[in-house]
Amino acid sequence: MVNRHRGETALMVSGETLPMRLTLGALAELEHAFAVDSLPALGERFVEGRLSARDIIRIIAAGLRGAGRAIRDEDVAELSFDGGLNGVIKAAIALLEATFGEDDASRPPQPPA
Repeated sequence: MVNRHRGETALMVSGETLPMRLTLGALAELEHAFAVDSLPALGERFVEGRLSARDIIRIIAAGLRGAGRAIRDEDVAELSFDGGLNGVIKAAIALLEATFGEDDASRPPQPPA
């Protein structure tokens, strides 16, 4: 079960819910992987919205490790994600929003899509 108050989100893999969270250590890992020197620079990198498949793998793997799962990037690349490519992209975006986004309580209500 994920705890949204801790910044956790869920990744669905073969019908199983896997919690993800970007801890400070996971963020440091991503700073190194994306060759940026600060958290604002990392956030800006993600806001650009130009993420490669390798970027998604790194984000998901860091999130899984941040939530306590011992997994390598190579193992993440081999997972069967529920919802396919679209499902894993949505999971990565949700993880980034949980980490870098505003608190839901401070956001104005959004109209239905």
